[in-house]
Amino acid sequence: MSLTEARFHDLVDSTQQALEDIFDDSGLDVDLENSAGVLTVKFESGQQLIFSRQEPLRQLWLAARSGGVHFDYDEESGKWQCDKSEELLSEMLARLVSEYTGADLDFDEI
Repeated sequence: MSLTEARFHDLVDSTQQALEDIFDDSGLDVDLENSAGVLTVKFESGQQLIFSRQEPLRQLWLAARSGGVHFDYDEESGKWQCDKSEELLSEMLARLVSEYTGADLDFDEI
């Protein structure tokens, strides 16, 4: 069963808020901007992570230096999962943030 529009927006909103909280609490020098449903995380190194919602597909998209990745929400696990590799968003973010900053952040709550 696919997500309803309202459920999808609630999930993306709560995911983006959780991401903001994780970065705010991390002590990393990052700039966060959330505008029109797009969350941009800018790192001191110039790297960026851009999270956007794709409503027609009910997907959360992540743009990073390495390219774009699309995530579907898995109701059973309660996690965002890559539609190609099945890697969890939390795992990918931990890896990317480590590559960008050397920091070991825990994204398991998303």
